[in-house]
Parts: sequence; C-alpha cells; structure tokens
Amino acid sequence: MLETIVDLSGNQLLKRLPERERTALRPYLEPVNLRAGQLLSDSGQRIRHVYFPISAMISMLSLQESGSTVELASIGHEGLAGLPALTGGETMPNRTEVRKSGVALRIAAGDLRAQWPMLPTLQRMTLLYMQALLTQVAQTVVSVRHHSLTEQLCRWLLLALDRAAGNELDVTQQTIADMLGVRREGVTEAVGRLVQLHLIEHSRGHITVIDRAGLEGYSGESYRIVKHEFDRLLSTTA
Repeated sequence: MLETIVDLSGNQLLKRLPERERTALRPYLEPVNLRAGQLLSDSGQRIRHVYFPISAMISMLSLQESGSTVELASIGHEGLAGLPALTGGETMPNRTEVRKSGVALRIAAGDLRAQWPMLPTLQRMTLLYMQALLTQVAQTVVSVRHHSLTEQLCRWLLLALDRAAGNELDVTQQTIADMLGVRREGVTEAVGRLVQLHLIEHSRGHITVIDRAGLEGYSGESYRIVKHEFDRLLSTTA
C-alpha cells in the first residue's frame, strides 16, 4: 500500500510532524519527478496541488508585461509550494515553476484541505514557513533595489546552495539572468569577478562554490537576514 512506501523524511516540514499526522497524510501524498522549467501554476490560475520538494527546487516568479520574469523566492526541501490552496486565496499573481529537476511529494489541494483540521503541527509549521518565505520575498526586493549585481548573485547562489546537496549547482548564466531580471552580460561579468576572487569555479552550465564564507561576505545583509529567519522559525525547537 502507498502508506508503507512514501518516505516523508526528505522534506523538512513533513519530517518534523508527529507520527499521527504523517499517518494521516501518507495515503494522499504522491512522489513525482519534476523537471526544470515545468510550470506548476501560472498567474491567476487556481492551485490544484501542493508540493513538498525533496530534491527538486521551485521558483516563485513575478511575470512582467514584457514577458520577462524575476524570481521572488526559491522553495526547496525546507518548505512547500502552493500556499494559496491553504490560505483560501486559491490563486496568486505569480508563476510557480520548477527551477531544478528532482523529486517532490504532491498532494491534491482538496485532500490537504480536508485533512487540515487534523494536522495542527503542520498548520503551525506552515504559518512559520509563510513568515520565513515573506522575509525572503521582502529581502529580494531590497537586494534588487539597493545591492550591486555581484551582491545579488552571491545572495542567489547561497540561497540555491541552502536548498541543494553539496556545493555544486548546475545552472547556466542565462538562467541566473532570468531569475535576477538582468542582462546575461552583467551576470557573466559578476561570475568572472567571483572566479577572480577564488570564491567559485565556473564551467559551462556549472558552478562550484569553493569559499562559502567569502561568498557570504560579499552577499550583503539580505542573505543573512533570510538565513537567520529560516533558522529561527524552522529549527527543530521552533
């Protein structure tokens, strides 16, 4: 039966649930393989599924009238995608798209809402996660407005590393430019600067961070604020 094979430990929210809540959720959770670029929900579209990433990474994107996008927040194994299904809003003026291929646990929004009254721990953890996610969105705005492109790149790389395994990222400069809402040439220059500072190594479609502490030093306060809030709100003792 599905209840015996679905492992919830890969997602930090599900991992911290008491066994009774895990038991209630298991029959409704479905492991799915997500591919980079896959659209999970578009602007104004009703949210039909909630995703708990394990190895996949998901982006919340602001869609501009020109067709360009800017990443507002990234979601990995620490959280969930599809919050409007739980808040009652059902839709958002944002696009939710898979940034990094991987596995997630998916549950139909209606099934999760039906079980919601019996999941008090998940309710509490979700509210804390929402606060942390709002902090990430707010600091993205601050970084875009006040920080140099090199600082923005450092922040983006660190947030991606926090949601990945190890110190390597498979990502192109064009993808980074799309996420930051800037020209690719600017990203190329910023990447080159970080290589010269011996903070990262770069090859086509691949970045390896070799000095994380140095990268944090160049990232500005926005990353530190986001990291502190996620650690504070979503620690095992929160």
